[in-house]
Amino acid sequence: MILEMKVPSPGESITEVEIAQWLVADGDYVEKDQPIAEVDSDKATLELPAEESGIITLKAEEGDAVAVGAVVCLIDMDAKKPAGSVSKQEAPSQEVSAKPAASKANTPATKTYATGTASPAAKKVLAEKGMSASEVKGTGKDGRVTKDDAVKAVPSMGTPTTGGARGSDRKKLSMLRRKVAQRLVAVKNETAMLTTFNEVDMQPIFDLRKEFKEDFKAKHGVSLGFMSFFTKAVVRALQMYPDVNSMIDGDYKISHDFQDISIAVSGPKGLMVPVIRNAENLSFRGVESEVKRLAIRARDGQITIDEMTGGTFTITNGGVFGSMLSTPIINPPQSAILGMHNIVQRPVAIDRQVVIRPIMFVALSYDHRIIDGRESVGFLVAVKEALENPVALLLDNNPKKAFEM
Repeated sequence: MILEMKVPSPGESITEVEIAQWLVADGDYVEKDQPIAEVDSDKATLELPAEESGIITLKAEEGDAVAVGAVVCLIDMDAKKPAGSVSKQEAPSQEVSAKPAASKANTPATKTYATGTASPAAKKVLAEKGMSASEVKGTGKDGRVTKDDAVKAVPSMGTPTTGGARGSDRKKLSMLRRKVAQRLVAVKNETAMLTTFNEVDMQPIFDLRKEFKEDFKAKHGVSLGFMSFFTKAVVRALQMYPDVNSMIDGDYKISHDFQDISIAVSGPKGLMVPVIRNAENLSFRGVESEVKRLAIRARDGQITIDEMTGGTFTITNGGVFGSMLSTPIINPPQSAILGMHNIVQRPVAIDRQVVIRPIMFVALSYDHRIIDGRESVGFLVAVKEALENPVALLLDNNPKKAFEM
């Protein structure tokens, strides 16, 4: 019996995916639930598991865009497992990882094609560019230069005088990266985005972490980081300035009575933004545990569409990469995003005395169509106040109790 494997729906509003990588070859024997492919949607990369055991026949190539519900492969469930074969699921991990490495090592870095022959259509395109067929690497049969090769060919900008390498690579962007690009351009074109800045004296938080971080980690199994303080400060500020926790839908403003905080984390496929649900109900331990869980899932490529859908406000931390100051771009359809940056020892005036304190610049980008200057500046000042006076404003004047919860 032949099973037709179709592309499952990764989530609401997603109509197609891209085959990012086949994890098996055409004609391989696969086991049920064995990952056979990685597919990119416009929101995440997901693994596609085999629905049954049998011999697989691939019906799409890597890089193909495939509609949800379309057949991507066939599995012959009546086929017997070849004697002596070992599936990738059963093989030792070191053998699985070593096999692709050996394959790459034995593959030449570049392939040599015959030059000087081109199709009539290719010759016409090359003539218009002032190029000859010998300047182009042909991908047709026996190295023949095709029209597509000619269209993609780039005329030389002159002879290099340094003798250095002048290679280039052309690689199609993943569906995820293409969608991110479209969304970022749309934000710039469709919102009235402004950014306001402030600075935060991080010494009070440094003092709290120094006093409680060891006990916190011993009790809860997670570190007491900066993200829990910022999340709690943002939740408080969103409750004070609800317009910042709103979004535009056509001619309507949608306001939320909950705070779902999106956090930008770096994953193998690029930046991902999982969501901490109902952050207003979480303790410091709850926030840190959720941040750790989501970061690990993003790093391991296991994050799901549901874990990245929604969110009413975003926090992004460019400081981990050394950024001093930036203007973060709003994460649509949200109306605002807070940018954290690196912490630098700077001279500041306190009580008419110059002292050295750990200072972080913070930035709030917001959609001026729905958030006025008063709300945006007030929100950022509220975040600053909470971070500079965390004992009174975030810990209810009882740090020990707050960190034990």
